[in-house]
Amino acid sequence: MIITRREILKSAIASIASTVCGESFSQGVWPQKTIRFVVPFVPGGTSDIVARLTAQELSKLLPHPVLVENKAGGGGVPAMLDVAKSAPDGHTIILGHVGSMAVNPVIFSNTGYDVNKDFVPVTLLVKVPSLFVVHPDLPVKTVKDLVLYTQKYPGKLNYGSAGNASAGHLAMEYLKYATGMDILHIPYKGTGPALTDLIAGRIQVFSAGTTALLQYIKSGKVRPIATGTPKRIQSLPQVPTVAESGYKGFESVQWYGIMAPAQTPEAVIRKLQEDTYAALRSPLIAERFASEDAIIGGGPSSEFASLIAQQQALWRDVISKAKIKID
Repeated sequence: MIITRREILKSAIASIASTVCGESFSQGVWPQKTIRFVVPFVPGGTSDIVARLTAQELSKLLPHPVLVENKAGGGGVPAMLDVAKSAPDGHTIILGHVGSMAVNPVIFSNTGYDVNKDFVPVTLLVKVPSLFVVHPDLPVKTVKDLVLYTQKYPGKLNYGSAGNASAGHLAMEYLKYATGMDILHIPYKGTGPALTDLIAGRIQVFSAGTTALLQYIKSGKVRPIATGTPKRIQSLPQVPTVAESGYKGFESVQWYGIMAPAQTPEAVIRKLQEDTYAALRSPLIAERFASEDAIIGGGPSSEFASLIAQQQALWRDVISKAKIKID
């Protein structure tokens, strides 16, 4: 049988077309199963709230649900390692934040993964104002009051955090560095347990996002003394910023976004980003975040990658100067 040049060319074109169509079809039907959304902290904190709201709205848009899995401990390293080793097919993602993406790479010498090589940014979810609060029985109403108190009673006060390398831990260490305060860190396994002890008076100082703290501020269970934002926030207009309190240039804002394992197909990343953009603009999320002065994201992967790079440079400098360590 003689095969002509035309037939060979026709066969080659058909093969290429089949491959392209096959890939397009495979990418087009994502997701093919439940999406696992890993959160490196226990339930109850800002990270968990952001992830669950996003998962809830994404599940309404996708043919398969997005289920949040809390995998706490180790400053988020075990959770990141788990996802880094997962199949890069868009069915396992993780909540990235300032600790896991910008601080851990500096603090930990060997995590078993490289945040810039083993993960790909999908999209920023939200930026949340950092708040600094105290137990209402503490005779402190401002940052200056707190500094003076720690000078009078060095080593007496304790501050809690959601865990090592959590956003609240970093914000407080940054504040300690800026003010020279002598105050002890007590890491908890999540914002919930830390808040329980703050309200009970077992710790005296705490930092977290508006998402986790506003309800306790409004009920009088904790007292806000400052925000980490460049300007005062609408939900707490009477509360000054740390910069206003005498520490010019201070800024600490929490941020959360979706990361996926490296080598996840670009088409899947783009589809997840586009669906997340829509989910973040649902009435439920839009109204909730607006009431907490949170800034909604949802932009392209490249935009989130730029934020991560900027934050890595910022915190590398802060960690070096403040000598932040994991307890």
